Amino acid sequence: MNQINPLMPTGNNSKGDSLRKRYFYKFFSNILGFPINLVMQSIITRGLGPQNYGDFNFLSNFFNEVIGFFNMGTSIGFYTKLSQRPKESKLVLFYFYFMGVVMLLVAAFVIVSHSTGLYTKLWPVQKLSVIYLALCLGIFTWLVNILSQMTDAYGVTVVAEISKMSQKILGLIIIAILFVYQKLNLINFFFYNYFMLFLLILLFLKIMKHSILPISQTCILKFKEIKEYTKEFYKYSHPLFLYGLVGMFVNIFDIWLLQFFGGSIQQGFFGLSYQISTICILFTSAMTPLILREFSIAHNNKDLNLISNIFRTHMPLLYSITAFIACFIAVNADRVVLIMGGGKFSGATLAVIIMAFYPLHQTYGQLSGSVFYATDQTRLYRNIGVVFMLFGLPVTYLLIAPKNLFGMSLGANGLAIKAVFLQFISVNVMFYFISKFLKLSFWKYCVHQILCVGCLLTLSIFANYIVNSLLGLHTNIIVGFLTTGFLYSLMVGCFILFFPPVFGIEKTKVSKILTYGFKMRHKLNR
Repeated sequence: MNQINPLMPTGNNSKGDSLRKRYFYKFFSNILGFPINLVMQSIITRGLGPQNYGDFNFLSNFFNEVIGFFNMGTSIGFYTKLSQRPKESKLVLFYFYFMGVVMLLVAAFVIVSHSTGLYTKLWPVQKLSVIYLALCLGIFTWLVNILSQMTDAYGVTVVAEISKMSQKILGLIIIAILFVYQKLNLINFFFYNYFMLFLLILLFLKIMKHSILPISQTCILKFKEIKEYTKEFYKYSHPLFLYGLVGMFVNIFDIWLLQFFGGSIQQGFFGLSYQISTICILFTSAMTPLILREFSIAHNNKDLNLISNIFRTHMPLLYSITAFIACFIAVNADRVVLIMGGGKFSGATLAVIIMAFYPLHQTYGQLSGSVFYATDQTRLYRNIGVVFMLFGLPVTYLLIAPKNLFGMSLGANGLAIKAVFLQFISVNVMFYFISKFLKLSFWKYCVHQILCVGCLLTLSIFANYIVNSLLGLHTNIIVGFLTTGFLYSLMVGCFILFFPPVFGIEKTKVSKILTYGFKMRHKLNR
């Protein structure tokens, strides 16, 4: 089996930015965006408070799920096909047609719910004006996600990442001004999101001007072309119809049940824990579209060995990066909650500890799902997902419902337990089939999952203990958090030097990095 360097361009990557360059900018963008997201999230939670923050998360998640159902995996199919056929402008035009139809359907759903009074049941204790604002936000968010995927498919990731970073910096400035002048309320926060998304849409369209210019020249598709594209997407996505339907119902049931029994404050606690958990996967999720593109190109070239090599090289490393952040957040959850949300969110601490581990197998799920999508195994992907989602329905009720209704009344903590527990099982079942398909050792990766988390959790607890012993429990929160993080990073770095395989790094690569570092130091000294 020929070994390849996964950081070098493959397939048709010579057109557009090289894979190495795109990886670098994705990673650099997330490194720079990490503190920006932390500060922004801290401002938003403090400005809105648990109740308004809970309302925003409930409604935005609801419409994201509804749009996700109508999407039915077509966005992944569109990205896969556009990566393989980037010059086919009619493919993009067809998908824009499809998006327009979906937007009209979702809007019609809300209007009917409004006119029949059903909205009082679907969105308990929510104002109509806020419901419509959330609908528009869901549509804008979907459009931005599609355009972002297109920039990756066209190979213009570098400029797109620079645009995203510029938008984030501007967004931080605006949200800080709103907070300082006490204008950060629920309504203004919706309009803030509209402005930031609209700005990103304009930037993406400018970046892809030359790629999408032929679309404006061919703005009408013939009926025969629409029929052919419909068949193509139907063949790809129809196995996911049931998956999308069940997924929408289960995910909406989860947040609706929490809203019904726990109220907006518990919704806010879970929303904060979920947002903090996304920080753990910030780096790996940015890489997933690029890896999916490589999977798609390799599958199109019938190169199974390349897919296997890319997966083998990336999976342990991305999992380890996620685990590095997750274990630190879990051990320092009390500090993280106070920094991110303030004293009003102190009740979210346990949910944050639990949800810190959610991204671990989300990393496996993203890459395993990428293989299923790229290799057209959507039927198997659907079957596994549907079984576990349906199994999760009674689990959600048992954990969230009040005790007088045979539940455990755990609120946000219960939903966090359910999310982590079911994902751990379902993702490993998916990976079992992927490992057979790619001829990888399933048990080897299982051992790595446990060993990596065990080592990092131990180091994080030890670092936290040392800092608390030296500085005391009542030291400044920021100082304690940063000091613990520095010591933890130092300990992990030393551990990698002696036991690199635990973190998915080959010993030879560590030796090469050290050798290169010594050579550069020698040159600088000369």
